[in-house]
Amino acid sequence: MSILSVQTALQAKGFDPGPLDGVWGRKTIAAVIAFQQAHELIPTGALDAHTERALFLGASPPGVADTLVWMDEAKRLMGTREVSGHGSNEIILQWADDLDLHYPDDDIPWCGLFVAHCIGATLPSEALPSNPLGARSWLKAGKACAPSWGAILVFWRGSMAGWEGHVGFCAGMDEDAFHVLGGNQSNSVSIARIARDRLLDARWPVTSPIPPQGTLVASAPAEAALSENEV
Repeated sequence: MSILSVQTALQAKGFDPGPLDGVWGRKTIAAVIAFQQAHELIPTGALDAHTERALFLGASPPGVADTLVWMDEAKRLMGTREVSGHGSNEIILQWADDLDLHYPDDDIPWCGLFVAHCIGATLPSEALPSNPLGARSWLKAGKACAPSWGAILVFWRGSMAGWEGHVGFCAGMDEDAFHVLGGNQSNSVSIARIARDRLLDARWPVTSPIPPQGTLVASAPAEAALSENEV
């Protein structure tokens, strides 16, 4: 509902966000950029603290300050699955088309594509790594941070010294594992428990300020089995 509040405020101030649907889409981003330009703010398209204060006259509605637009998009896509056997999920292929990436078949690992879509669709000024389909390419994305809600987590897969990896968003943690909201986890967008000792690094988008680290609530049962090989 926080995104809906932003859309409603934009519309009330004469900036068309498109349908008031609670989805952080292109029209809403364009409206935010137009609003930022009109108020002499840096036109990033991201809902930063300065934009919130200008949009809500110093009083952000409940929850907006905690909104991470890429996580809202990631959560919206929960349950998206690749097509088994012949054919591909057109939604997944469209993510690649939107980013001008060559991606012909969802049998190709798509965890990096999922992260690229969530970041690219919601933070239009954010630079993506040169090969966003490669999970370990995300080690060069953004800026380093502590693992926290919304952080991009990059893991080794197979062996730490190898080239294979996995990438997703931090949605929680327990004593033994991170709870990762990611794509290509059991062939779908889902939450998986991945052992802490597989983490290579945590990264944060440059165009979004790192919020104070809060308590992470476990988002998958702690007794759920650890993911061993994300596919």
